[in-house]
Amino acid sequence: MQIPIDMLDPDTLRSVVENFITREGTDYGAHEVSLEAKIEQVMRQLRSGKAILVFDAEADSCNIITKP
Repeated sequence: MQIPIDMLDPDTLRSVVENFITREGTDYGAHEVSLEAKIEQVMRQLRSGKAILVFDAEADSCNIITKP
């Protein structure tokens, strides 16, 4: 189920994004990217609709995916 990001408190959304980033262990290439920069990149994708926040009731977890 998709969760509209404007339905979440900004602090809660930031926590979900931060958890996603640290959980995925994303590799940003040869240049080190700060956690703040990574959070802002994901937030921009969520705001623009390029990525969406989804909730899986069976797994009782949230995830961020690119919009199909």
